[in-house]
Amino acid sequence: MGRKRNVAACLTLILLCTATSASVYATEETKQLLNQAEQEKKDTENKLNETEENLKGLNEQMDSLQGTLTTLNTELSQVSNNLNDLENKITDKEDEIEDLNQRIEQINRELEEAIQLKDEQYASMKKQIKFMYERSDSLYLELFFSAGSFSDFLNKNSYIEQLSDYQQKVLQSYKDAQAAMEQKAAELEQAKADLEEDKAELDDYKVQVVAEQSRVSGLVSQTANSIDATDSQISDAEAAALAYEQQIKEQEENISVLKAKLAEEIRMAELAAQSSWRDISEVSFGDGDRYLLANLIYCEAGGESYTGQVAVGSVVINRVLSSVYPDTITGVIYQSGQFSPVASGRLALALAEGRATSSCYQAADEVMKGTTNVGNCVYFRTPVEGISPKYTIGGHIFY
Repeated sequence: MGRKRNVAACLTLILLCTATSASVYATEETKQLLNQAEQEKKDTENKLNETEENLKGLNEQMDSLQGTLTTLNTELSQVSNNLNDLENKITDKEDEIEDLNQRIEQINRELEEAIQLKDEQYASMKKQIKFMYERSDSLYLELFFSAGSFSDFLNKNSYIEQLSDYQQKVLQSYKDAQAAMEQKAAELEQAKADLEEDKAELDDYKVQVVAEQSRVSGLVSQTANSIDATDSQISDAEAAALAYEQQIKEQEENISVLKAKLAEEIRMAELAAQSSWRDISEVSFGDGDRYLLANLIYCEAGGESYTGQVAVGSVVINRVLSSVYPDTITGVIYQSGQFSPVASGRLALALAEGRATSSCYQAADEVMKGTTNVGNCVYFRTPVEGISPKYTIGGHIFY
């Protein structure tokens, strides 16, 4: 009869322990892994969003550069037209300069002839002046006194008039020759001035050609380099986006697996709450159980108080007592995916080096005698939002 009361009391205590949070039961490792996986997925999604924003900006930048390139091509067409026009002007100007050089040569020849004619006219005029200066008076007297008759005198007088006209013509020829020479000299100076002006215009055209050729060359190079760099950045961003998308897909698959695992553990926790329990007197501990349990307590709560170490040990023994879990300490501790130190290798290292402290051994001895300070709770973990614990001891919650 007393045995039945004890069983009923145990069942009542189990229900009280699990009533408020049966739907959120999970092992610490699975819950941590799930939270970590969801956070990693969120981080990856944020990175993907940033990458997509960056990619959007890069595509806009590329569109702008393509527009710049289109404008640049239009400018290059204009430059090509300008260069053709300048080349034509240069050709025409070079022809004009060649014509001017030939004209200058012709004017030089004509000037030399005009100077020679002027000199000849000047020499002839000097002779006439000298003759008139030396003989004019006596010549007129000789002609007057040598006339045999009045008719002969008139004839001689006509000769004098003709001589005077000739002298005037010689003088006028000299003046004309002088004027022609001066005109040719002026034409020469003007031709030389025109030549210098044409040469200056030619030099200006050549400068314009260089300016047109270099006007957009820097922009062409800069735009081309910018397009290449942006194209490379777009390729990198697209590759990163694809990688993030693949990573998110893998993380979603991992989360699905963890959620399924969590659901199974919740089912197991609910089943444990409703299952039968053994009394500690019914458990037979094997060799090495104390050493194994003490080192697990060290790995899970070595930095906690003695009360916290007892609480962790109590969870292990409660599972041994529950019909839902393995009925040995070794089976409970090494049950797949239940205690993170097993998966991480910390427990193996602690066992190899015997790291358990005296307080860990004391806690193991106490719980192996049936002592529990967390009732029949079969789970513990660090605090997490969404779980209402039955007990909070040190850095762990128990439920």
